Amino acid sequence: MEDYIVNIENEILDQYVNDKSPRPWIIAFSGGKDSTMVLQLVWNSLKKLPPNLRNRHIFVICNNTLVENPKILRFVKDQLELIKAAAVEQSMPITVNHTTPSLQDTFWVNLIGKGYPAPNSIFRWCTDRLKIKPTTRYIQERISSYGEVIILLGTRKAESSTRARSMKRYEVKGRRLSKHTLPNAYVYAPIKNLSTSQVWDYLIEHKSPWDSRIEDLLEIYTQSGNYESSDLPFFYDKNTPPSGNSRFGCWVCTLVREDKCMQGLICSGEKWMEPLKELRDFLAMTINREDPNYEPEKYRMPVRRNFREGLGPYWPRWRKYILERLLEAEVTIREAKPELSLITRQELVAIQLFWHRDHIYEYDVSQILKEAYGQDIEFEDIGENVRMEKLLLKEACKSYESDYGLINNLLMAQKNRILLISKRGLQKDIENIS
Repeated sequence: MEDYIVNIENEILDQYVNDKSPRPWIIAFSGGKDSTMVLQLVWNSLKKLPPNLRNRHIFVICNNTLVENPKILRFVKDQLELIKAAAVEQSMPITVNHTTPSLQDTFWVNLIGKGYPAPNSIFRWCTDRLKIKPTTRYIQERISSYGEVIILLGTRKAESSTRARSMKRYEVKGRRLSKHTLPNAYVYAPIKNLSTSQVWDYLIEHKSPWDSRIEDLLEIYTQSGNYESSDLPFFYDKNTPPSGNSRFGCWVCTLVREDKCMQGLICSGEKWMEPLKELRDFLAMTINREDPNYEPEKYRMPVRRNFREGLGPYWPRWRKYILERLLEAEVTIREAKPELSLITRQELVAIQLFWHRDHIYEYDVSQILKEAYGQDIEFEDIGENVRMEKLLLKEACKSYESDYGLINNLLMAQKNRILLISKRGLQKDIENIS
């Protein structure tokens, strides 16, 4: 075994065994090469200990933004199932968990419901809502239970000069643990000094302890690379290793000029993903300031959500149009992938709630859903009880029609907040209605 691998495993064992604090480890797992290597190193290190000494718990967490590339998401889910089964079989103190954004923070609720423009370098609202907040919430829950935690990351200085500077900023000289922005949380990056080729060499030459196939990981990287042809042979040559720059990201990402991952998968035969690429390209077009023919006022309102002047949310007609395109893509893709869902029922309900909050009553989500699927579909929240409540309210206010409208809107505002599991903003909603 290579000296650098022996050194890393010895360091992991030393940190695991000799740390006097009971603080657990949290391993951020994306399914990519770096996080896979970290988990594999930790696993193989702990296998050197008898089961009764594996008394520090390890949480493997995977963040699902709900708009992950479907091909990558399927691969990662399969990996997590293998990890869970192997952990039980081998008596490893490992628990696998997922984190997802809260309902009011999801990509579609913000973009279609609130009208947020597609993320861009000026307004990059997605990272915090889809990734940072869910993961932070999970870490804080563990800190609340244990007092402190150590977060293991697959970050490496060789990734980029920016990453190297960021890692150096939080390092504590002479110590292997770095500071984290959260109190009582520390960062441990066991592969921080490795090169990309060393990562690939390790994964290819060392069998996965949870029986994952390295061929599957290599295939994901090969297919999602920036290739023009799907006729590439499947091979591994140390002189031409797989690309280390291909990242597993959201299929809706408009922060890059081109989604090379999705394009690579399409070129490799995943033709069913073409509707996703078309919708992603449309979203990118709505914020493309580099296009000389770009007309921002065409897509976005002249007033922001805080009522200040400036480019604001998408016009209601474009929110409706994007929802229609999304549902059309889902219907088309389900012919090849019947199990795939691009948006949840809860998100659709929340979108309707935010449309009502923005006084958009001319468009009905259930009707758009019906037109997409060709059948009557209603939300549970809009059932017979709600209709009966409105009839009784209308009857009570028949001499004062304006009172009916006001009371109905106030009740709707409160129900919206209950469905979103958040009372935050309710007072402002009531003030706007009044």
